[in-house]
Amino acid sequence: MMDLKPLGKLFQRQPGNSLLGLSFDGSRLDGVLARRTNGSVEIKKRFFASLSLDPLTAEVELAGREIRNQLDAEQIRERWCTVGLPLNRALTLTVKLPEIPDEDVADFLQIEAERGFPYSPEELMLAHSRFRTASGGQFATLVGIPREHVARLEAVLEAAQHRPVTFSLGLTALQRADMESAEGVIALLPGEVTVAMQISCGGGVAMLRTLDGAFEQTGAERELQVEHIAREIRITLGQLQPEVRESVRRLRVLGRNETAQELAEELQARATSLGLRVEHVRDHGAEEYGIKIPSATPVSAALSVAVRRLAGQEGMEFLPPKISPWKQFAERYSSGKLAYAGAGAGAVALIVALAFLVQQISLWHWRAKWSGMEPQVAELTKIRDEIRRYRPWYDESVRTLAILRRVTEAFPEDGAVSAKTVELREPATVTCTGTARNRDVLFKALDRLRDTKEISDIHVENTRGSTPLEFTFNFHWGGPGAP
Repeated sequence: MMDLKPLGKLFQRQPGNSLLGLSFDGSRLDGVLARRTNGSVEIKKRFFASLSLDPLTAEVELAGREIRNQLDAEQIRERWCTVGLPLNRALTLTVKLPEIPDEDVADFLQIEAERGFPYSPEELMLAHSRFRTASGGQFATLVGIPREHVARLEAVLEAAQHRPVTFSLGLTALQRADMESAEGVIALLPGEVTVAMQISCGGGVAMLRTLDGAFEQTGAERELQVEHIAREIRITLGQLQPEVRESVRRLRVLGRNETAQELAEELQARATSLGLRVEHVRDHGAEEYGIKIPSATPVSAALSVAVRRLAGQEGMEFLPPKISPWKQFAERYSSGKLAYAGAGAGAVALIVALAFLVQQISLWHWRAKWSGMEPQVAELTKIRDEIRRYRPWYDESVRTLAILRRVTEAFPEDGAVSAKTVELREPATVTCTGTARNRDVLFKALDRLRDTKEISDIHVENTRGSTPLEFTFNFHWGGPGAP
């Protein structure tokens, strides 16, 4: 069967060699515009902005407009973006993997997520990272972010005229767990109000958490609570599996700012008592992600997520998958389904063709019928037109005779009243002149005319003389029954 997936990729729109990396941390927005050229990454622009609206609580359009205004101020037009999510939005759970085939691991983790998270599976975007201990034990760290948060942030970015291609955790992109072998590492990333912590070993993430209370507001300044952070580190190490705890030997503080510098210096002595050596990581490695990064590039969660995407490396993904119409078609009709769909389409086409053929045969039949009767129809049509033309000249109702009859019936039979002229004027006015023996017999004749239902509005125009009496009257012809 034909494989439609390559065609789907051909028509699917993909980002180019440029990406805008964005990272959210409280009210802080970090951004970097990166471009890949010939196996290296060029940093086109970096910026930092403070947002007055929280994208997860404010109106979508307003939050999107604020981000758009910040990017317009930086003259950034790139629409494709990657997003580094803050760790404080994530839920985590570490589970031990039983001896099961790899194809069954996803189902097992789904069941564990349903049992361990206070959300239904439909309400979370899930990702996981697997790691192995020195004794060969296998574990997985499940990370869930509420789907509502992801969907809302995606809507805000779309309102800001951006198309996200990946949602990932900024810290997991900065500290690549897949690069670690047996030695475990604690990575700390100071943020605006919290410190994000990641413990990785055995090629995966063993623990993720945020250290709340890492800062205390003193007037207009924030004071770093180093003792609180050190205590949380000790507590976290005590919660690890013994094999994982024994493997942790390094503590890396990520960031070039003053907070990261202070945290690295203050933890030096405290980390030694825990068997940890402290590293302050200020810049990205030259080929940390498999492609060259400019030297002395400050570590940045926004840059890390973007560079990993440009390098084609996969990480924890929380962006809901976008299924294009073409892909839906390919998945629906791939393999045997395509043959059935083709057969169905052919059957439908055959039925339509037969319907048109039957219709055409019917048209031919009735056209032949019409050709045979067309001369007779033409002749009848001509006669009909002639009748319509001359009908106004003929009055089939013989109205004049009817009027004379009614007048004759009203006049006395002995000739006491006689008519000389009866004149019909259009539309239905009749004028009668004549003589009468006297007025009495005339008025009696007029009364009989008034009793006639076809006659109305009798009016005597004039009379002259007495014996005989000459008269002229008129009336209206057209009552009920009049022709």
